[in-house]
Amino acid sequence: MKSPTSRADLDRSLSDARILIVDDEILNQQILKSILEDEYNTFVASSGDEAIEFCHRHMPDLVIMDVQMPSMDGWTACKIMQSSINLRHIPVIFATSLETLEAEATCWHSGGVDFLVKPVSSVSLQNRVKTHLTLKFQSDMLKKMAFKDGLTHLYNRRYFDDLIPKEFALARRNKSCLSIIMVDIDHFKHYNDTYGHQKGDKCIKLVADTLSKVIHRPTDFVARYGGEEFVCVLPNTDEQGVKVISKSIQEAIQEVKLAHLDSEFGVVTVSMGLATSSSTTMDMSELLGDADKHLYQAKSNGRNCWAA
Repeated sequence: MKSPTSRADLDRSLSDARILIVDDEILNQQILKSILEDEYNTFVASSGDEAIEFCHRHMPDLVIMDVQMPSMDGWTACKIMQSSINLRHIPVIFATSLETLEAEATCWHSGGVDFLVKPVSSVSLQNRVKTHLTLKFQSDMLKKMAFKDGLTHLYNRRYFDDLIPKEFALARRNKSCLSIIMVDIDHFKHYNDTYGHQKGDKCIKLVADTLSKVIHRPTDFVARYGGEEFVCVLPNTDEQGVKVISKSIQEAIQEVKLAHLDSEFGVVTVSMGLATSSSTTMDMSELLGDADKHLYQAKSNGRNCWAA
């Protein structure tokens, strides 16, 4: 069994899929695991709470969920996943000993994509898992084609414009912080003029790769905002937290040591504008406006720095 990872590679095969089995009975965990572990990477959780925490950390491709569990039942856990921007794309198959039509209807209404009655048929489980994983991977690929930037393979501006209102609304509903970082490559026009557009593209890709390494929580994302500009979206990150991340970005970019002879720093650097929404009185346009204003301030302050 491979160790869980926090990010999904949409170009992988079904054998790379990560499946979370959620059941409070160890024997049931072992039975389901034995049916699937030769084909997929399987992990287990013993309650709805544990399942949601695992999903936020490791983003499985599919969840097989028991219904009757202590602390939080499977129906509630599935509803919570469906209400989450980051988790609603994970399909949930219910596997339960409840056989009533009412129980089955509740599974569908909770957001499940399929329903199996215990004891589960191994053939039925294997085929349904394969079907739902295939559908998910196809959906992921279509989303990748629509929302990924061709050069950097980061999310594109279209994805950012689509998701940021949802992230903002979720942060307001949960009364949590939402931070963003606008990142701009310093003196990029001069870089293109000196080294040529092919090298310019490589510079953009290198900065994108570096940002992806620093921004690595499953709930965070980085998008190419346009040209040589990027935006980092950081849910549940306060003003102090976004400053720490910005410092890490600055250090990581400098460690690359990509030569830039037309820069006063001799290497490629970035300027960053930071903004945090922690109040219900701030609207989304103010958040984006603050980040843009602070980016301009960072450039006015000499570049290769951040402003908040």
